[in-house]
Amino acid sequence: MKEFHLAQLNIAKMLATKEDPIMQDFVNNLDRINSLADKSVGFVWRMIEEIENPFNDDSLLINMSVWEDLDSLFSFTYNSDHVQIFKRKKEWFSKIDTMHMVSWYIHKGHLPTLIEAKKRLDYLIVHGETPYAFSFKSKFTPQDLDNYNIH
Repeated sequence: MKEFHLAQLNIAKMLATKEDPIMQDFVNNLDRINSLADKSVGFVWRMIEEIENPFNDDSLLINMSVWEDLDSLFSFTYNSDHVQIFKRKKEWFSKIDTMHMVSWYIHKGHLPTLIEAKKRLDYLIVHGETPYAFSFKSKFTPQDLDNYNIH
């Protein structure tokens, strides 16, 4: 059986630039929350520097990471200090009217690119929740992907 990890991308549209006072409390918490993620059970990798940005929007804050499994990502997102920042998102980010988070399975050892992540997000927007691209609403497994034909 192939071994898989879970990749995730989430984007948020900032109300102002990172230098603006509106964003200061968020920016001041970034290192702490990133450090918390780095030390979390199941954490594998996170994008530290955006090399290519296929979204063509400088107001987007982009986060991409890899986790051992969906439960590890879910636990970090909702059962750690991250949730306190997450609850305050309206202070710093505007609502995005389309899907802005996507997860997908990758082969263990693979590090996703932003171009790959954008393709998954676009696929989710067009086709909805599938084993190829999904959100926390779905509990797909790597085995589900084996039986899924990509459109």
